[in-house]
Amino acid sequence: MFRLSTTPRNTVRVILVLAVLIVAAGVIIDRDTHEFTLQTAVGQTNDTLQTSEDFLHLERANRAFIDLVARTRPAVVQITTKTQRRIITSERQQITPEQEDQFRDFFGDEFFRRFFPEQEGEQEQRERQVLPPLHVSPNPPPVRGIGSGVIVSDDGYILTNNHVIERSDEITITLPNGKEYAAELVGRDAAGTEVSGTDLALLKIDAEGLPTLPFGDSDQLEVGEWVIAIGTPLNYSQTVTRGIVSAKGRPGLRSGIKYGNFIQTDAPINRGNSGGALINIRGELVGINTAIITGGLSTGNIGIGFAVPSKMAQQVLPQLIKHGKVERGWLGISMRNVAPDLAEKLNFDTPRGVSVQGVSKDSPADTAGIRRLDVIVEFNGETIRDSNHLMHVVAATEVGKSAEVTVLRGDNEEKQLTVKLGKRTEEVIAKLNAQLYEIDNMRSELKELQQKLDENEAFAGLQVQKLTPEIAERYGYASEEKGVIVTQVESGSNAEKKGIVPGSLIQEMEWTSIDDLESYSRLIEQLRREDKKQVLLYVKSPNGQGGAYVTIKVPTSETSDR
Repeated sequence: MFRLSTTPRNTVRVILVLAVLIVAAGVIIDRDTHEFTLQTAVGQTNDTLQTSEDFLHLERANRAFIDLVARTRPAVVQITTKTQRRIITSERQQITPEQEDQFRDFFGDEFFRRFFPEQEGEQEQRERQVLPPLHVSPNPPPVRGIGSGVIVSDDGYILTNNHVIERSDEITITLPNGKEYAAELVGRDAAGTEVSGTDLALLKIDAEGLPTLPFGDSDQLEVGEWVIAIGTPLNYSQTVTRGIVSAKGRPGLRSGIKYGNFIQTDAPINRGNSGGALINIRGELVGINTAIITGGLSTGNIGIGFAVPSKMAQQVLPQLIKHGKVERGWLGISMRNVAPDLAEKLNFDTPRGVSVQGVSKDSPADTAGIRRLDVIVEFNGETIRDSNHLMHVVAATEVGKSAEVTVLRGDNEEKQLTVKLGKRTEEVIAKLNAQLYEIDNMRSELKELQQKLDENEAFAGLQVQKLTPEIAERYGYASEEKGVIVTQVESGSNAEKKGIVPGSLIQEMEWTSIDDLESYSRLIEQLRREDKKQVLLYVKSPNGQGGAYVTIKVPTSETSDR
């Protein structure tokens, strides 16, 4: 019979031997299950990894992207442009030594020695000869440009950016399979004007049965959604990059693209990508890559790129085919976003809609009965978010078409108006701007007069007096304006915090028009009887600074004592 020694020394030896065997065999004891598990080296995990559920998910996603790109790439083309240099040639004028001496007297000998060094004996030769004529090559090499485009119909219509082909004499389309076609410019919507501005252009090549990209609904894109950009950046062959939707509804920024309403993405976009495709994971065209923002001295991508939404491209496409340009609807108003104070009074959960600040005379809005201070909340059944949204909705509506407009007037009075849209032209815009400019000129004088109140006591920290023609002229208000003039604002009052200053013109209180001091006084007494804790005013600022609804708090002492 064998017996194991139980001495401490033997026990230690046994433990050490077991430890060595465990390490050598790669055995791990799982304390939770009390089982032995063999440890596997990293290089030995390939078979297990490739059959794991997580890996299979990744592999399917990877394969889906590969298939997606393979399916969509054929519809994205390279655009090459040639622009002939237009140089006016002239001969260098012959100058006499006396004339050159005059130049030397003006600029100094040091200037000529530094920039026009003379060889030995050249001065004597210069005095005996005239300069030869300067000739410029009559056929300088053309300027070449490169960009991208998207085939949107199988018979050869191609969308791109206007700045890719602008001023070009020749446009060549190269398909991904290498075939080349001469392209014809069908139409464009150039940026940088008040009338147009998506920076889109439409080309046509003589071909049939081409691969196309179907349009997706860019309105349904969500921030964080995967997108893919395809184009030909920096004269490289077709390139694919991937990113996400970083933001939506970006305005034209510094690009001069008035109707951009861009999709922002971090999918790398560089020069040459302009006009290329931004697609979603379903292989649908959701944007035309158009612009990037760069930082510092860099001219390359820093993760901020912009694409014109596909919905906007779909709106302008039929007009580019039919007219070669885009005609946009015209309402004829100046507007601003609904301020938080007004939104609260209208019982909006969040600010929405636009407040009409001015209506151009004889414009579609004027004819339809839209008034200054109306709040437009719907246009053709679509809820209006802000002024940028309304601008795009109106522009996308066909010229001459009637639209239903919902406005709130006064104390939440809802009105349905029908407006027949006009055509947005440089002339009607200039007319509206001239009217606004005229109003600004009428209010050019700064506040110079502050009179003490004799007729009425202070309310909510404000003292007022009647509006006279002399006072209206001093503060820059039109002679036909009505209301009461603020003469004093109590220091530290809520009215002061809301920006009301002496010279402000109060024209409404709680949706009721104020024609004169008497109507103002009656309203004040009524509000005191009703124990109002806050009051909504419509206040115009002096010096042509516009008007706005403002809610001011009424001190408790002004209501509780009465």
